[in-house]
Formats: sequence, C-alpha cells, structure tokens
Amino acid sequence: MTATLIDGRAVAARVRKEVARDVEALPAPPGLATIIIGDDPASAIYVRNKRRQCVEAGMRDLHRPLPGDISQARAAAVIDELAADPAVTAILVQLPLPPHLDAAALIDRIPPGKDVDGLTAGSAGRLALGRPGLRPCTPAGVLVLLDEIGVELAGAHAVVVGRSDLVGKPMAALLLQRHATVTVCHSRTRDLAATCRLADVLVVAAGVPGIVGVDGVKPGATVIDVGIHRTGTGLRGDVDADQVREVAGALTPVPGGVGPMTIAMLLRNTVTAAALCPSPDTASSRGRP
Repeated sequence: MTATLIDGRAVAARVRKEVARDVEALPAPPGLATIIIGDDPASAIYVRNKRRQCVEAGMRDLHRPLPGDISQARAAAVIDELAADPAVTAILVQLPLPPHLDAAALIDRIPPGKDVDGLTAGSAGRLALGRPGLRPCTPAGVLVLLDEIGVELAGAHAVVVGRSDLVGKPMAALLLQRHATVTVCHSRTRDLAATCRLADVLVVAAGVPGIVGVDGVKPGATVIDVGIHRTGTGLRGDVDADQVREVAGALTPVPGGVGPMTIAMLLRNTVTAAALCPSPDTASSRGRP
C-alpha cells in the first residue's frame, strides 16, 4: 500500500477562488487588519503572504506594524481602536509577540466577531459549546481536507497528537462536533505509538519532527501532518513520511499539505466576519486601500 497524497495546494486554491467570489457578492470589501509587533523575520514573511492573498481576494489590507518595544497599554489601545473601527471587519495579531507583552491579554481584546484566528476566550468558548463563531484556521483547514477526500468522521476514531490552543484543542473540538470519537495525546502520553495505532484519522500537531513513525499508524489510516520544520535535508513534518506513506491510506505532504490551507481559511474567516458584522461602507468603497 502507498498512501494517497492529499494536495493541500489545490484545495487551498479552490477555497481562495470561492472566497474571491464571496467578496464580490458583498456590498463592500472586508477589511483585514494584521498587527505585527517587532521585526521577527518569520512573522514578517507570514504576514506578507497573508496580506498579499487578502488583496488578491479583493479585500482591504489594513496592516498595522508596531515597534518591538511597544508597551502593553499602547498595544492594547491599538487593538481597541481597530475593534471600534467599522471599516475593520477582521483583526489578526501575528504570534509570537515580544516576551515583555502578554499575548493572551492582547488577543482577548479582539471582539469574537472580528477574531479571524479564532483564538480569543470568547471564540474558544463558542467552539467548546458548539455555537456559531470563527474557528482557528489550521484545524478548520484540516476538516476541509478530510472532506475533500471523503473521510467519514461520524463514528471514526480520531487521535490528535498535541494539545495547543492554536491547533490541538480546537482540532479535537471540531472533530467531536463531527461525531468522531476523539483521543488527545500529548507529551505525557504513555506509549504514544500504541494510542496512535488505534486511529482511523490521525492528526499530528506536536511540533516535534518525526514524532510519529510507521509503528504509530494503523494500515489504511488517514494521516494529517500539521508540523513543518526546517532541517539540514529540507522541510519535514511531525510524521516520518517516508515510512508512513507505505502504511497509511492517505497522507498530507510537507510542504504542500496543511500549510496552504491555513491562509485560505483565514480568508474564508474574514469573509464570514464581514457577514457577521457588516461594514457600513457602501459598494462605492470597493477597491479603496
């Protein structure tokens, strides 16, 4: 058996086209405010890609770069300003932040209706209670990929490796909402491979290169590799892909699997946010910077 590779690039491209059509149907283009604090090179690349795809989809780019030595109070004031601005329909604070800042406190100042990363306590609460809201982009993208290849989640045993607020916890909640039986593993799980082998659907988001090998995959399982790491031999994920592809039924490659879906789902969330909290701008504002 050789696993079918799940083409995240192709699915993300389709999502972006759908988003662009949805933007055209709105009375005014959504405005995405991206906040970057400091000059972290990786963050700068991520934000630049988000902004570029935002503009390509017909949205307004309302970027707010802030100095790395900004105070907590001043950063909070900027977020409050954007939260109150009706032209801003979505807000994203790029992580990580400089260590002197309380990231959780700043993110929680974003109104849940503008929280396109789905990271505020309000958004997390809505997800936990199964209420409508904006969902974290990477887990939401994983669901789209699973649907793309026709995975039946109802009644399936899903194992999530990782319990981060960004991926692991919301991933487990989304799978539960789709009626999967969910097991969450983490750094203290005993015999990780044995638990992973029970999974019909295995989502690995531990942030550890190659943490799941062939001994942790049930034959025919669908394996979603969320990790991405730069190594001396190139990019690799949290899954030992060379071995696992000989056992799994389907596998996301690294790169080209989950990664492209994250920004695509950010764009989809931005359109959703605009529909939840429509801007008072009229259609004549379309294309305004």
